[in-house]
Amino acid sequence: MGKGFFNVPVAVNEPVKSYAPGTPERDAVLAEYKNMYNSTVDVPLYINGQNIETGNTRTMSPPHDHQHVVGTYHLAEKSHVDDAIATALEARKSWALMPWEQRAAIFLKAAELVAGPYRYKINAATMMAQSKNIFQAEIDAACEFVDFLRFNVQYMTEIYSEQPKSTSDAWNRVEYRPLEGFTYAVTPFNFTAISGNLPACMALMGNVVVWKPSDSQIYSAKVIMDIFEEAGVPAGVINVVFGDPVMISETVLSHPDFSGLHFTGSTFIFKELWKQIGNNIHNYKTYPRIVGETGGKDFIMAHKSANPKQVATAIVRGAFEYQGQKCSAASRAYIPSNLWDAVKAQLIEDVNSFKMGSPEDMSNFIAAVIHEGSFNKLVKYIEQAKTDADAEIILGGGYDKSKGYFVEPTVIVTTNPKYVTMETELFGPVITIYVYDADKYSETLKLVDETSEYALTGAIISQDRYAITEATTALQNCAGNFYINDKCTGAVVGQQPFGGARASGTNDKAGSPQNLLRWVSPRLIKETFVTPTDYRYPFLGE
Repeated sequence: MGKGFFNVPVAVNEPVKSYAPGTPERDAVLAEYKNMYNSTVDVPLYINGQNIETGNTRTMSPPHDHQHVVGTYHLAEKSHVDDAIATALEARKSWALMPWEQRAAIFLKAAELVAGPYRYKINAATMMAQSKNIFQAEIDAACEFVDFLRFNVQYMTEIYSEQPKSTSDAWNRVEYRPLEGFTYAVTPFNFTAISGNLPACMALMGNVVVWKPSDSQIYSAKVIMDIFEEAGVPAGVINVVFGDPVMISETVLSHPDFSGLHFTGSTFIFKELWKQIGNNIHNYKTYPRIVGETGGKDFIMAHKSANPKQVATAIVRGAFEYQGQKCSAASRAYIPSNLWDAVKAQLIEDVNSFKMGSPEDMSNFIAAVIHEGSFNKLVKYIEQAKTDADAEIILGGGYDKSKGYFVEPTVIVTTNPKYVTMETELFGPVITIYVYDADKYSETLKLVDETSEYALTGAIISQDRYAITEATTALQNCAGNFYINDKCTGAVVGQQPFGGARASGTNDKAGSPQNLLRWVSPRLIKETFVTPTDYRYPFLGE
């Protein structure tokens, strides 16, 4: 199992295509998008390598054009979830014994399929299903997904190469076995790459998976499964079910062979699933592994020495790319009083230059939020800010769901550092700014740390190295990913392992060996070459 026994390709980050006007990739992705928009797809369950049509279906529509139907998907009954579990356990008998280099080859092939023949299809599907502009789709569905698949293979070989010391008397070796039983992947709408990585990384390590994608991401999840199937993932290794999340999770988590949960989504749901696992603990054959990345109330903290244009750009990109629907999106900012006028002017100029609409028009920076529930939640907080005495909307505040779920990029300025939108995760294109006394930097750092239950991402922008050092220490517990002189989004696999603590998750760092180690159960084997034949030790001699 050593690295180098096979010449595994060294992982490199997939280059990002520009999609600039006149480029072939721009024409190719638009052709795929138009084909998807003008046709419909039927998405069945995928169990034991078979497409299962239940006849109980729901429609799929783009968030930016919610009356236009682009397909249907089938809903599982409990019996289908039971079948997915049973077939996964049966598949495990062969999959867990497959040599690791054979598993690696499957997922390396999947990476090349995404990077090549499926690139424009998976990007167009992400634009359609999740209302991402082409750049956001490219860095997610193509590049990050490819990076996960490639780097996970490299990390697997590194893990397997970690072996204990042996002597001339005994050979000590560690097997990195998959977990006993089956695992459960629950994935979000906002990143196609995450949706593909959560089941894939567990399967790579020899596990079998029941996967429940978000109802709002099924369109692109179908493309992921097509890729896995073409890459050679055997029947039963990854099984996909859609439908009632409560029923599916209860069925999965009540099974005695359940051995691990890999989750990305809301904090509340993750805590509920954890509670269910705890309540069922006496039923399980093993202690289940629980890995989750959940919400965030991510911050940008500016020091009085910062460059105002850099601060404004970090806010605009951090808060409004992909409509603020990244777990890492900036949703609160602390701006010193000496910089506020300049930062405000730049924000107004930048945001007023945005175009909003369908991702098909590549001049649009902003598209729609994911669904009506998200739209209504955002409208509620925007309307509240319009009437609250301690809040002022200086940009945006408009919305329209007549065609798509469009919410204008909105900037709220508050005089109350504990104002509701400084503390509550909104998951949309809304950022709240608190202007602090430029001479109260240390006190404001304490405020940043204490304001939120979350601890996912955060950024400090400063040209003063002492101020950076102070912030790095003061904010060490409130951001699992901490950025210096940058926005708080944009983690790259292999460069910035991603995850947070507190209510933001278990901080098991997707895109690193740490995450893969959660999906193995090591077995130490000691082989003695010359076995003793007498129990007596020298100290017993006369």
